[in-house]
Amino acid sequence: MRKKRGSVLVIIMLLFITAVVSFTIWDNNRIILAEQDIEIEGLPSELEGFRILQVTDLHEKYFGENQSRLSDKINGIDYDVIVFTGDMLETGNTTSFHPFYSLIDGITNKDHALFVHGNSDPEPYRYGRHTPFEKHEFIIGMEDKGVTLLESVYTVEVGSAHVHFTEFELSLVDPGKSLAEIDQQAKIEQSEHYQDYLNHQRDLLEEMQVLDEAGEEDVLISLYHYPIVDFRVDLLMDDPDSLLRDFDLMLAGHYHGGQIRLPFVGAPFVPEPYYERSGLFPPQDRIKGLWEYRGLKQYVSAGLGSSEALPLLNFRFLNPPEINLLTLKSK
Repeated sequence: MRKKRGSVLVIIMLLFITAVVSFTIWDNNRIILAEQDIEIEGLPSELEGFRILQVTDLHEKYFGENQSRLSDKINGIDYDVIVFTGDMLETGNTTSFHPFYSLIDGITNKDHALFVHGNSDPEPYRYGRHTPFEKHEFIIGMEDKGVTLLESVYTVEVGSAHVHFTEFELSLVDPGKSLAEIDQQAKIEQSEHYQDYLNHQRDLLEEMQVLDEAGEEDVLISLYHYPIVDFRVDLLMDDPDSLLRDFDLMLAGHYHGGQIRLPFVGAPFVPEPYYERSGLFPPQDRIKGLWEYRGLKQYVSAGLGSSEALPLLNFRFLNPPEINLLTLKSK
């Protein structure tokens, strides 16, 4: 009798494990559209209903042949701007560009398509005092397919209204002060290659000066791969050398929604060095979705793919892949 009971328990356990594995495989390959209204005080009437589609953390994952399921999902959505917030590749050294490139090729609406790089993407430029300053071939190919590398500011005009998208880190810099520093450095720099780098930085800072002339009703949105945790917001607000702008919205990815999510617990880990225990048992209201801190609204997407931030756990659990549709509304 005991032997029979033991056999039954083994069968039940095997069936349970099979069911969990089968569900996880299915769950990792479906695509959720997460929708969120973003309320903005004083939003111009022309921007009521302005839609931003966020795609992040693909990590070279395929959704159908040549990304057909993902591109079909995107093409069925009405949006004004599409933003890719990093980690389209698995590592910065890979040459496996096809998963992202095929997605771009399959997307029909690329009128306003922006990209910021993540930690698993290559640096957009190669440069050094003894090596030519040049754009990475991954970025060149992406731009040839209709997606713009956001380095400074990109403005979308809707009637008389404007939405400014800016790269977060550069937005922290005071353009006037930094331009003066670059001019000083350029006078003493001997390397022609590094001079090219300095000239490029000068161009970006001059472009950022557009924000100094922005109207009060203009909408300002930052794009960045990494979420800006509360502690860093405090540091930036208290730092006289940082120019933390009055963003209407900040967009990020990186966390994968925790990647592994447990019932009644949520995400036991996110890769965040600013948190205690390096992100182990993080605050659950700071992992994905919309939150506000010190007047700054931030939306973090759980993204599409997975990584080995936790060894041997390169999959998502109870955390389906998602793309995100954000709609601006007047407050």
